[in-house]
Amino acid sequence: MAAFINRILLVFLILQNRCMCHESALSHLKRHQQSSWAFNSDCRKSSHPEISTDSPNFKLEVRMPGVTPLRSDSYFCTYVPVPPGQKSYVVDFKPHANMNTAHHMLLFGCRLPATNEDYWDCGNRYGTCLREAEIIYAWARNAPPTQLPTDVAFRVGGNTGINYIVLQVHYGDVTAFRDNHKDCSGVTLQMTFLKQPLIAGIYLLMSANAVIPPNKKVVNADIACVYKQTTIHPFAFRTHTHQLGQVVSGYRVRDGKWTLIGRQSPQSPQAFYPMENPMDIEYGDTIAARCVFTGIGRTTVTQIGQTSKDEMCNLYIMYYMDPKHAQPYMYCMQEGNPELFKHIPPEANIPIPYSPNMAMHGHHAVPHVEEVVNWPGGELKLGQVSGVMLDSKNNLVIFHRGNHVWDENSFDRKHIYQPQGIGPIPYNTILTLDPTSAEVLNAVGANIFYLPHGISTDKNDNFWVTDVALHQVYKLESNGDRLLVLGQAFQPGSDKNHFCKPTDVAVDPLTSNFYVSDGYCNSRIIQFSPEGKFIMQWGEESSPSEIPKPGQFFIPHSLALVPALGQLCVADRENGRIQCFTAQSGEFLREIRHPEFGERLFAVSYTPNNGGQLYAINGEPLVGRGVPVQGFVLNFTTGELLDIFKPSKQKFLMPHDIVAADDKTVFVGDIQASRVWKFVPAEKAEHRSVKKAGPGIELHEIDATETLIEAEIEANLRSPDVMEKHKSKSVLKQSSTAVSPVLITLLLIIPIVMLVGIGVFIHWRKGKLYGEDADSKLESKQSSGGILGRLGGKNSRGLNLGNFFASHRGYSRKGFDRLSTEGSDQEKDDEEGTDSDIDECSAPPLPPTSTS
Repeated sequence: MAAFINRILLVFLILQNRCMCHESALSHLKRHQQSSWAFNSDCRKSSHPEISTDSPNFKLEVRMPGVTPLRSDSYFCTYVPVPPGQKSYVVDFKPHANMNTAHHMLLFGCRLPATNEDYWDCGNRYGTCLREAEIIYAWARNAPPTQLPTDVAFRVGGNTGINYIVLQVHYGDVTAFRDNHKDCSGVTLQMTFLKQPLIAGIYLLMSANAVIPPNKKVVNADIACVYKQTTIHPFAFRTHTHQLGQVVSGYRVRDGKWTLIGRQSPQSPQAFYPMENPMDIEYGDTIAARCVFTGIGRTTVTQIGQTSKDEMCNLYIMYYMDPKHAQPYMYCMQEGNPELFKHIPPEANIPIPYSPNMAMHGHHAVPHVEEVVNWPGGELKLGQVSGVMLDSKNNLVIFHRGNHVWDENSFDRKHIYQPQGIGPIPYNTILTLDPTSAEVLNAVGANIFYLPHGISTDKNDNFWVTDVALHQVYKLESNGDRLLVLGQAFQPGSDKNHFCKPTDVAVDPLTSNFYVSDGYCNSRIIQFSPEGKFIMQWGEESSPSEIPKPGQFFIPHSLALVPALGQLCVADRENGRIQCFTAQSGEFLREIRHPEFGERLFAVSYTPNNGGQLYAINGEPLVGRGVPVQGFVLNFTTGELLDIFKPSKQKFLMPHDIVAADDKTVFVGDIQASRVWKFVPAEKAEHRSVKKAGPGIELHEIDATETLIEAEIEANLRSPDVMEKHKSKSVLKQSSTAVSPVLITLLLIIPIVMLVGIGVFIHWRKGKLYGEDADSKLESKQSSGGILGRLGGKNSRGLNLGNFFASHRGYSRKGFDRLSTEGSDQEKDDEEGTDSDIDECSAPPLPPTSTS
């Protein structure tokens, strides 16, 4: 009987979408065609796509027309028509939003919008679409962009039933609008008229009946349906719950075998994550999902609903299929059979840890930071990169060690540098690069340094550097001339005239006083006058057996000045924290520490943008495995963790220093990789054009479980006092068997030489036989792609979840169509950063060296 009632309800839900007002579809369409945008001058938007006669590719802007919500939990919608008369394909989505204002964004494909107003309240009177609404895109929790595989796109226009794209923005907390500014949140759609070989769609599994009792530790919501359509090929998944969700897992069940589609914490940024193992779902397979909730902390029953106090259990599966049978949107709302779920893999019941700082509610997001892949290119040859800095023109300054390395033989127990006899580094150790092209603009510092470490610049673009072998601090002009040298060469000490492996320098642009962090064997910060006269010092060594106190250090490793506030922040490396002080007096102000930092925090940088932000980079623990090695963006005022980033295709090996520009470009110097990583905000990352370079889905996302196992260079470089803190732990790591690079090279070269020889022989023979060359051509195939999008086709109808909540369990219509979730990326401009080809570096080549 219950199943019969559910079917009747589902049919009713679908049918009720047919009409939401009394005017005819024809008159409604005519009104849309005659309407024009009254668009706020602060918002860049066009009601028509930017189509060029010279290219099949174009962009479609879907933006809010400068709205100012007056109450929290408002839902506003706006629309844009797709090109009429022919099919087009969505291959990429570029979000423009800020979680400070937009709680979440959704895009729907509609035959007709619910109204022809420039924007409307789609939480009360109207919904999104006049008839059925099919979700085609969702942005939540600062989720990064996702790319479709090659040849895959979403189809709209023509006879697909999607003539308009409707944007819905949920404005959660409107306190950000106290200044009455206009909001322009939205999405840029990258589109093409070129027919795409494979069509993408979304399969939604959703629980409608889950009930979570108060303070119950574990509650499961299970959904399962037998698939009865043409074969689909899932390639990405996305989870969604509200606050109580612990983990969401999806599976294909075939012949009793459960195969994982995807598993993720719904409290992580809600991106579409790529599937680890390709699969297909055929007719007769079962698609199943489980959401694990906890009722701890709730005093009343929580049910499925539309407000933040309610819950949701959603699993989105992004798939592609043959165009002839393509369906844009399918869903499953059937409660899972308990007998079936007795056999669900145990992993589905294990919550995935997440940081509360990255949770949706109260999290103020900044643009997600993405790697600029293949920057700076292979022509720039560097030694161990110990320091990075920006000059007054935002050019990148790199401090590297050339052919010198810091290893276990570099220092004796008294911190005396041992290989002094080899002389200084004969190559230019300070390189100034164009931050876009990586062209070397200036190169100085040859025959001065032995083991470079930290670098800073002042307002006159002088270089301030430290050398841990020399135990000295240098001030150099941009041409390399020495203006000031502090400390005694190769003589470690702890008085006013000596340093012991100093790590960094920071120069106050207002007073010209400068600060030195000293360092690996001392635990102090020293303030000097512009002329290099000692003013004061503060700090002491922290105890290995006690929780470190304010003002104590265990390798003060990096400095960041906040001139406007007169503060100096220190990366207290082995204590895994940032300490901030009053620069003039050394008075302790606060500590910033997050579990994501782990045991070690290597470097910190400050930019005044967005009210002030800190950028930091952590390191691998000395013993065992810990948190991933990654970069962080923090709110300077509150210390709140705003974003986490790391390379998309490789891994940080041993990031050592970090610097950020006001335009949010971030550079990370990596000692073990002997390179500099470049990151830019998501909106400046080079988004995919219609022609894609290669197959596969790419996701720039936080991997909460990944750990790095590369060798730690400086773990073996510690002085005895440093290693004492870790004496209870073993620093030995297993090494894997390695194949000789020479052998690998030979194995690769031999078949290539044979193929070339065979080709030459065939070419010669054909010339002899036919008297002409037998030419051959290699044709490379390029194709398009995108991210979350949507296909129309065969007039298939989608389930309108807003209508579902409006009619199910007595919920009001407010919050209509809240299909997926909350939060978006920070609003950004439309400039897409592009990197030019890397010019050949003018820096001298380095001899082979066995850097570790």
